[in-house]
Amino acid sequence: MSQGTPDQEFRIPEVVLAFDFGMRRIGIAVGDTLTRTARPLAALVRSAPNISETEWRALEAEAIKVGARQLVVGCPYNVDGSSSVMTERSTAFAKALGSRLKLPVHMVDERYSSLEAEAALRDRRSAGERKRYDRAAIDSAAATVILERWLGGE
Repeated sequence: MSQGTPDQEFRIPEVVLAFDFGMRRIGIAVGDTLTRTARPLAALVRSAPNISETEWRALEAEAIKVGARQLVVGCPYNVDGSSSVMTERSTAFAKALGSRLKLPVHMVDERYSSLEAEAALRDRRSAGERKRYDRAAIDSAAATVILERWLGGE
């Protein structure tokens, strides 16, 4: 697992799967290193505090389905940059995910990603889109923000 950003030059384009880890839902987004763009996928709604084997299999199936070669997990720091209980939980999730999928995992500071995602979804609604967004859609939009940060080298 690494802290950091993608290399500036990519030899072979790769699909990257990103996660916004939460206790109720895990937002998911997919992107690639060629276009450096990301899009949200359906969030995984969790059934219990611990991720069940069925939920792990669903995450694994999604990674296989999109052909993921790398993983990105948002790391929720406090506003002042200090760690929290959720920082530890996200880090544990990232380690378990990398171990299960046998793929490299990159942690990205996710501060304000949910606020940024909500604002983007609100802008889409004000631009004429009529769809209402639930918490799961916001979580996956936040995963998209996290992935775009990593792809952009922030």
